[in-house]
Amino acid sequence: MDLLTPVNTTYLRSKNDAEPLLTEVKPTGRAEHGTSPPKMSSADEALEVLKSQPDYDALVAVLRCLTLDAPAPGAIQLQVPSPKSAAIVHVLVTEIAPNYWTLLQEGSTNAGAGPASSRPDDVELLLRCLRSVAGLNAVIAHVAALLRESKVGSRESKRPDIKLNLGVFLDLLAALLKGDDFIWNIWTSSTARLADATLKRVQSQHMASLIGNGRILSTAAEASSLVGKEELSTEARWLSDGVEFSRWIGRNVAYWVKLQPAEDELSFCFDMLQRAIRLGYPESLVKTLIDELLLSKGGRQYTFSKVCFHQSQGSKKIIQILLGYLSQRFLNNLSLDDARSNATVSAVAGIIDTAVTGDEPWRTHLVNWCTTSSGAGLGDGVGIRRAVVAVLAKDKETIAAVLEKSLAQFGDQLYIKYAAMLQQEAHAQVLLLAAGYVARLLPIKLALLLRSGRYLTAISNRIAATQARARFLGMAVGESLSALVDNKPKKLDFHMEEMETDEAQWFKGLSSVSDPVGPFDPILSTNKPASQAPSLTSGTAKSKGKPKVKPRPTVTTAIPKAIIEEIDSSDDDDDDDLVPYAKGSDPEDSDDDATLVQRNKLKAPVYIRDLITFLRDSENYDKQKLALQTAPVLIRRKANYGTEVSSHANELAGLLVGMQDKFDIEGFSEKRQQGMMALVVTQPKSMAPWFARTFFEGDYSLSQRTSVLVTLGLSARELAGHDASEHRSAASFPSKRLPQKIEQLYVDSSQQPEQSSSSQLKALPANALDGITQSLTSSFLGPLAAQAADATSGPDVLKLQTFTARYKSRTGVRPRVHAIPNTTAALLATSFFSPLTAHFQLALRSSKPVVLNPALLSLYLQTLGIIVNAAGPSTLSLPQLTSELWDLLLRVRVHVLGDLGAMKGWLVAMAVLLEVNGGDMRRLCVDQSREVVETREWVSGVFERTRGDDGGEENEVKMLAAGVLIKLGEAIEKYQALLMGDMIGFS
Repeated sequence: MDLLTPVNTTYLRSKNDAEPLLTEVKPTGRAEHGTSPPKMSSADEALEVLKSQPDYDALVAVLRCLTLDAPAPGAIQLQVPSPKSAAIVHVLVTEIAPNYWTLLQEGSTNAGAGPASSRPDDVELLLRCLRSVAGLNAVIAHVAALLRESKVGSRESKRPDIKLNLGVFLDLLAALLKGDDFIWNIWTSSTARLADATLKRVQSQHMASLIGNGRILSTAAEASSLVGKEELSTEARWLSDGVEFSRWIGRNVAYWVKLQPAEDELSFCFDMLQRAIRLGYPESLVKTLIDELLLSKGGRQYTFSKVCFHQSQGSKKIIQILLGYLSQRFLNNLSLDDARSNATVSAVAGIIDTAVTGDEPWRTHLVNWCTTSSGAGLGDGVGIRRAVVAVLAKDKETIAAVLEKSLAQFGDQLYIKYAAMLQQEAHAQVLLLAAGYVARLLPIKLALLLRSGRYLTAISNRIAATQARARFLGMAVGESLSALVDNKPKKLDFHMEEMETDEAQWFKGLSSVSDPVGPFDPILSTNKPASQAPSLTSGTAKSKGKPKVKPRPTVTTAIPKAIIEEIDSSDDDDDDDLVPYAKGSDPEDSDDDATLVQRNKLKAPVYIRDLITFLRDSENYDKQKLALQTAPVLIRRKANYGTEVSSHANELAGLLVGMQDKFDIEGFSEKRQQGMMALVVTQPKSMAPWFARTFFEGDYSLSQRTSVLVTLGLSARELAGHDASEHRSAASFPSKRLPQKIEQLYVDSSQQPEQSSSSQLKALPANALDGITQSLTSSFLGPLAAQAADATSGPDVLKLQTFTARYKSRTGVRPRVHAIPNTTAALLATSFFSPLTAHFQLALRSSKPVVLNPALLSLYLQTLGIIVNAAGPSTLSLPQLTSELWDLLLRVRVHVLGDLGAMKGWLVAMAVLLEVNGGDMRRLCVDQSREVVETREWVSGVFERTRGDDGGEENEVKMLAAGVLIKLGEAIEKYQALLMGDMIGFS
């Protein structure tokens, strides 16, 4: 006995010896056939039943006890945080949900207990038990645990049911979050029974972090990618879509705010809103709030400022989105060619005034929006600036401050030289509008301002500017402000032809604009916001209820009598003339199964509103395919047919850009590209700026942003008269045409650091601009290669013969130079180039600009080069284009280092810039003297650091750098007298 030592001793209760050794133990939760399930009165009993693998009826009985609306004292309250409630929720999530979710959805019949259980009630019982912070957290934690388990171990050791369980829990999560009142319900149920303020605050912070910080979105997105798009239910797909998830948060916050919540609830809503903005989809979130609260007749407009401007921090972004959205939805399509007041502008001003009324910090935001370098509605029409200035004009001192700040900025020399011209035009409009209001409200203030040195300096700096557009704005502002104060003999008049144009008269007419802050009821909508289901009819009344379908008139036609003709079939030779149809000639009858042949084919849309309907129906393959095939031709055919295209252009563009290839349609990208190009080509003045703004501001993927840039580049070339076929089969990159000895002119090959060509993000796929870029590069490097070859070979006679032979051989295939009218060149400069450069400068001020993705940045710079090339050397605005593009290239050079693709895009843009200005390099050296010297110095460093021996992209970058150096070196050598002063001062 001493050999065995007890390790552990357990004392059991004594048993009755009379009892049999084996007895049948019935689970507490299982109900016998024909009996009612027992009722639970405590958390312990409910937990014991749930752990004992209950049958369906016992489970439903437990769930009913857990979800009593008015529980008795001491009953179970899952919404109150406690160890028991946490244990019950854990069992419901880990054991009950995976086994019973499908059955709860399908419903079941109580065993001998009466009628069948209704399917929504059974599912709702489980959802009520999990509708709390603890329940939501348990579901997310379990999904995250399944995801971690799927990443551990080899493929053979992984559980095969992980994907199935993930699909179940995604469906459960989608059902749990369903509805616009979810956040309000879960917050109320989780905090209503908590007496301690600290516990309420902890629950609120946990809930805001769970929903607003992206834990649900990121977990659901990872689970959806693992389950697969095909296996995921339709109801659960929105969980992994950041745009739809942000809209869901916006609708929930709007629903809560409409209930007139208390101060602590408003604080929670504001906290939730600020967290959700940082998810990365602020446009979708704030626009949903605007639609639900401001632009809806039942929206309680005053509540918008309560939740969005509850605190001053974080409100600046909301104001910018608000102004941009109001401009895009109501004002950009207005024709504001005169100084008369407009009802829509007044209504938008009323909306803005309601949103910021009575709050001084928010008016300060509006003042900054008008005067700072990043504001004034860049890319939008003058309507939004008229509305904002009208709101600020309600206070005399505020509008006077706007005028003073605008005038100081307008005359700043650095601002004149480096600010985007589109930005300068917007600020000039604000200055003129503010001056008109000050002249009517404080005429003495304006008179003193025009007698000050600030005004005289501003006009003088403008007149002395090297850019023609900057001088034009200075003259327009000078004459307009002088006309407000001085009488006719003393009024300033430059006696220039530019001041007699319609554009100059329009600018000067802005000082007489006076828009009242009117009622905004006419622009409010009674239906759902336009982002969900906008109306397709324009200017027609909306009928209530279902539209009545008019019966088609019955057309009776006389049926001709059959003519019977007897044919002698004895001669078989006549059948030789009959040619049988080839097998499979009819695509409709190509299927062997006749039941699968579709006889009721969709008819192609013949109206733009029908095309929009087809594009919206993203779940119908036939409509999506037919819409893509029809869109380019239909848009171009309807372009000049009334306002059918122009009134729906923005909506069409949004649908095409955001369209996704859900059905793997053949040629999807090309067809969608053609549709977007048709919009830009037919409506260039409105759609080119829209696409430029969308590239920087929209919530789109890299491929969608790429399509936007490709659309702008190809459309610019089409408007300029270039045939796309010229560049479809572009010449190969002339990287091996420059002699190798050229390296010795710039670099010592023994001191070359290795260039890393790796990028953090994958390069974009090949697109239609690649061929054009290669062709432009070939035309730039081709003459340089020929000149270098002549300089390093043979006697002078042989070189002359070689050059003559090469010239003769190239004259036959040289593409003709397209002569485009000045109007087209001006259109490319104002509608294509200026919006892209202006929005880029604005994007650089943000924390994480998407355009700095190396692949996107390369394509963006190439697009700018293609647009400048399309405008051509004959455009009157070429000096302005050259100055803006050169300044942009020097500003962005720090962002292209380390990535060969971005560097190539930079060099392509610079090469195009030099080639377009090749006929007037003297002017270039005079106007851009410092930029020429600085660029040559920087490109020389790029040339030295690039190895160029891989025969691929690195070699292309080195050859482009060499070409740019040769071109700049020739200019500096020829005009060194003009550049001597800048070269001496350059370091």
